[in-house]
Formats: sequence, C-alpha cells, structure tokens
Amino acid sequence: MTDVLVARTREQLFAFLAGLRAEGLRVVAHKQSEFFAGIDALGPSTVGQLYWVGAATLVSAEPERHVYDEVFRRFFGAAADAVVLTDEPAAAPGEDDQPTGMPGESDADAGLDQAGGAGLAAGGVSTEGVKRFAATAPRAHVLMREICRALPGAVPPTRSRRRRPHGRRRRSLDLRAIYLDSRRTHGEITRLHWRDRPPRERRVLVLVDVSGSMKQHSPDYLRFAYAVVATCARAEVFTFGTRLTRVTPLLRAPDVDAALAALAQVVLDADGGTLIGPSMRAFLDNTHYTALARDALVLVLSDGLERGDCTAMVDATRRLALLAHALCWWSPLACDPEYRPVTRGMSAVLGHLDALTGVQDLDTALAAVRGKFLREGGHG
Repeated sequence: MTDVLVARTREQLFAFLAGLRAEGLRVVAHKQSEFFAGIDALGPSTVGQLYWVGAATLVSAEPERHVYDEVFRRFFGAAADAVVLTDEPAAAPGEDDQPTGMPGESDADAGLDQAGGAGLAAGGVSTEGVKRFAATAPRAHVLMREICRALPGAVPPTRSRRRRPHGRRRRSLDLRAIYLDSRRTHGEITRLHWRDRPPRERRVLVLVDVSGSMKQHSPDYLRFAYAVVATCARAEVFTFGTRLTRVTPLLRAPDVDAALAALAQVVLDADGGTLIGPSMRAFLDNTHYTALARDALVLVLSDGLERGDCTAMVDATRRLALLAHALCWWSPLACDPEYRPVTRGMSAVLGHLDALTGVQDLDTALAAVRGKFLREGGHG
C-alpha cells in the first residue's frame, strides 16, 4: 500500500479486525484471509479503497455495515472517497454516443483515441478515475437470480483428483480396503472394494473487458460476474482495459450494488483504452493466475477490438485455449446477425475458441447460460 495507507501497518489491520470482533461482528478466519488477500491483490492507495476491500470481504449482511462503518472510522478515519453508488438511472445514449462504424469493421478504421467513446473503437487513453454505476434495476435482480439457478447445470463438471470408495464396480480396486476386510476372514477375500474419482465442480474463470468501447455493456457483464461468484465456489473474475485487475474478493459482497461500488474504487482503467493482448499476457505470466485457468471453463467478455498490433492478443488466446477445458468468447457485436469477425484480432483468434456467442446484457447472458455456454454465436 502506498501514499495514504503507507503508514497503516499490518498490526493496525489486525487491531482493526479485533475491534470488529469486540463490537460483535463475526470475523471468521476465512474472512480475514480474504481481507488480506484483497489488500495484497488490489493494493488500495486510498482510505476509500481500503474501506471497500473490507466491506466486500468482512461484511455478510446489511445490518453488519453499521458496526463496520463505526469501527472503520475509528481506526482509519472517514472514507470520503468510498461512496460512488447513485440511485439515478443509467442515462440513455445520445446521438454522440452511438457507434459510428459497422459491425465487423477493421480495427484501424474504427480507431478512436478518445476514452469513453461508445462506438466500436479500441481506445488508447488510460483513464484514472472512479466509474459511477447506476443502481441495479429490479428486472436485473430477477435475471441474476435466473442466471444463478441455471449456472450449476451449465458448467460442465470435472473429476476429482482424489479417489474415494465407491459401491459399484469400477476400474480401480481399493486394495487397502480389500486387505483390511480379508483380515476379518483369516485372509479369505469375500468381497471386492472399488474406488472412483467422483465428479466435482469445475473452476470458472471470467475475464471482463471494461474499456471505453464496452462501457454500455460492462456494468451488466460485471453483474453477471457477480452471479457467477455467488453461485460457483471455484469462480475467479478479472477485469482488463489497459491493465489486469483481480476483483474476485470484491464480488463476494452481500449486495451487487455494494460490490460494484467497491469494484469502482480499484478498477481505475474503466472506460479507458484497450490493451487486450498485454492484459491477457500479464495474466498468463503470473504462475498463480495460470493455475486458475488450467482445465477451467474460461469466459472472455469483450468485443475483441484490440488497439495496434494484435500479435500479443492472438498468442495469449492460443495459450489460454491450451490451458482451459473450454474457451468461450462473448461479444456484444456478435448479437448482430450481420456480424462477421473480420477484424485482425478476432479473425486470428477465432480458431482457438470453442464458441463465439453474442451477449450484450443480462437477458442474452441468461440465454447463453441456458444454452450451456457453448452455443454458437452469429459468426457463422
């Protein structure tokens, strides 16, 4: 931690946790681990960012927030920059916000250097600010509940590495159980025992593009990611624009709007430029992150409009496809029946994808989940 938080020692953080327990807030061991993991991963540089890391990992219900706020204020002072949520509805896009190109046009033709444009541009500007998310609408809450119900059947299971006793005949004999059983009958083998690798939940990895060309869709993409984290025990979520950010701990907040407000404090490249290749390469160069992708269901939520040289994007996508159980790409552009992945980046990575699906909001995300993720999109 730097600047404002450079003087906040680890001992003070432990004292803060003790203060929460003294006020009756149940801070169990795994919450403490997530709290410190969130600090290490996100490196909060303001009191507000630290506030939301704690709120996302230590608070399980809204009544606990009052206790948390009071204790946090006592230890760290007022988090003046922590409030970013607004009850105002999201503004409808105006004429200046409409895409200026046609689906599938080349990256070079679509290039805009202005951050925050809503067209098909891959921007190059890195913004350093706090994004404001509109409050989640009631219909969006309904759709998220439907997504949570559909997710368990959509994620393909995997096999546990450990073998366990199984009542039915399998390929693997449980020699230890047979030996122990035979001791009761003086060495006579009267019954065979078997072991099997039972099914377990597969890891789900979600990579969300928060660049300027995705600003109309990234809020719903992040709400979908919140539903994935709430439903799948082995889920991991990263955002990328001009840099990579792990946001899984923040999405474990008890409320989706609180999670988005916390996320807005640490994802400072939102609505900025686009560096898909370098961001994915940063993910693959981290051995811990690479382990998260191995044999996982990987979802990349992006329009795929890379800026500049697409070599890094193509190479990273190929490596990610080799690691993953399945690599699915969700693009808002693919919702258009006329869309064809003719941009340099998307046309080059198409052969490494298991599916390219059109998803632009929670409605289309629910349709994709009910299609078990691998339903083909509009790329033909």
